[in-house]
Amino acid sequence: MTSLSRRRFLTMSAACAAFPAGAATAPVAHWRGVALGAEASLRLEGLTSAQAAPIIAAVEAEVNRLENIFSLYRHNSEISRLNRDGHLLAPAPDLLNVLSLCSALYQASDGLFDPTIQPVWRALASSSNQSDLTEALETVGWDRVSVQAEVIHLPRPGLSALTLNGVAQGAITDRISTLLASHGLRDVLVNMGEIAAHGHRNDGQAWQVGLAGSAGEVQKTIQLRDRAVATSDTNSVMLTETQGHILNTNGSHHRKQVVSVSAPTAAVADGLSTALCLLPRAQMDAVIASFPGAALEMLG
Repeated sequence: MTSLSRRRFLTMSAACAAFPAGAATAPVAHWRGVALGAEASLRLEGLTSAQAAPIIAAVEAEVNRLENIFSLYRHNSEISRLNRDGHLLAPAPDLLNVLSLCSALYQASDGLFDPTIQPVWRALASSSNQSDLTEALETVGWDRVSVQAEVIHLPRPGLSALTLNGVAQGAITDRISTLLASHGLRDVLVNMGEIAAHGHRNDGQAWQVGLAGSAGEVQKTIQLRDRAVATSDTNSVMLTETQGHILNTNGSHHRKQVVSVSAPTAAVADGLSTALCLLPRAQMDAVIASFPGAALEMLG
């Protein structure tokens, strides 16, 4: 797992049922901005700019709200305050939900998926000496984190820290999908690095999603409807010449591989694709089976 350092593109495409498929005069509204520090774009098919304006405003507000929870680059976000102070009072329900999923992933992977790996990631990324890395490794242990509705406690204030990069972007993808549905957009494709597909395309067919390998080439195309998919690549970001960014709890990564997982939610797909990068093939099926509806789509 890593800190929230990999910048993701947010693209959303939604079709409004008020316009028939193939209608030559159907309008399209566009928006470009920033989400999670990356360029973002929104395309709403079947809506004029005026009709889309309240939806776009709601998306911007929701992304801003979620960044105030999950962004390690915002000094006063909930995750930043937790890491700085060692505790967090009255955590947001969104954060509690993600941490609950982290617990399930931790248990299913026998502890390999561990959000407390952040100090190790930080030590490796800053090229710290061996003693710093050793100290960072001593802070790892999700089972020592106390998560309650009223307060979250880290085991070693000032040293322990969490990263939610292996799951939060999927959770944010799910939240944006829910927001668009609340505005009546049932046929929508949301892509924040993790992809959620709901309903269908304008032509009535399922959404087509290409899964890319480590070189960026599409290796497989799958159909998605009311389902999400996430891809993790152990070496898409390198901390050192030989060290990829998805780390085992001993500070190493398992092997070079790209994993794509589909699931009913983007958060589960995101978390599983990250966790499976740390596992040999023989152990993957048992982990996937812990999450109903999840499936391994590609292994490269």
